[in-house]
Amino acid sequence: MVDKYLFLVFFSGILLASCGSGGGSEDQLSGEIKIDGSSTVFPISEAVAEEFRTEAPDVRVTVGVSGTGGGFQKFLRGDTDINNASREIQPSEVKTAEENGIEYVQLSVAYDGLAVVVHPENDWVDYFTVEELKKIWEPEAQGEITRWSDVREEWPDEELHLFGPGVASGTFDYFTETIVGESGASRGDFTASEDDNVLVQGVSTDKYALGFFGLAYYEENKESLKLAGVQNGAGNVVRPTMQTVSDGTYEPLSRPLFIYVRKEAAQQENVQQFVHFYLDNAPMLAEQIGYIPMPDSVYQVQRKKFEEFAGSQTDSVSTGSDS
Repeated sequence: MVDKYLFLVFFSGILLASCGSGGGSEDQLSGEIKIDGSSTVFPISEAVAEEFRTEAPDVRVTVGVSGTGGGFQKFLRGDTDINNASREIQPSEVKTAEENGIEYVQLSVAYDGLAVVVHPENDWVDYFTVEELKKIWEPEAQGEITRWSDVREEWPDEELHLFGPGVASGTFDYFTETIVGESGASRGDFTASEDDNVLVQGVSTDKYALGFFGLAYYEENKESLKLAGVQNGAGNVVRPTMQTVSDGTYEPLSRPLFIYVRKEAAQQENVQQFVHFYLDNAPMLAEQIGYIPMPDSVYQVQRKKFEEFAGSQTDSVSTGSDS
């Protein structure tokens, strides 16, 4: 009789526990979400991941930094669920996706401007023209444009030390395509790194250095860097800010940022919730980090695009973003 009683108590406890766990859908989420790719998009995705962990603690979200190109390699093998990208997927990568049977959706998450920076003690540079930036970075410049005076006669006759993203970086691809005219076309004699913090360190400790990377990394380190202006197509010298990037006057060095989501991953409940959460909170978190939010109407389009792709109308988890 005692054994029967204990069995009933135990069974009732299981029923109560199962009923009690049916609260918010985020409490039931579990599993792992693997993200990799762009170092530029990394701060946004990592911030979103940290916020999401407080809402869905049983979901393990990992965010790596392999550069946009390196991230796409993993993504197109099916090794990751989401790829951070600071450029659009390239035709060769589209072909790889088709060969590997990888379906994906591209979602815009924020705008960014590329910062062209020099050392704070650099008192000769106020701005560059696009032609000067091309003169410095094009492949033909290697061994030819080696001193500041090679760029402008009145600038110092001192060695020019260059710092920029590595060749797997979407920032490198975007800069070379926009400034040089061909993606990946660049001189090779510069200090390259997929880690933007290495570039910040290099420029901030060398009076004769010049570098470029995403605006957010300048904002994080502006006390140790000097931001150069860029002359736009209208002949105006413009520096990247939230206003000049969003209104398009900081051209040609402003761009959208993306995440790519695999179809197989997008059909999983934890990934659906995460992506909805991402799009709900990207405006607030992007601005906090130093990126430029897109208009609400654009985020609405991205939500609809993802829902149609995933075949789901999943309610999103939110931390109260205004979007």
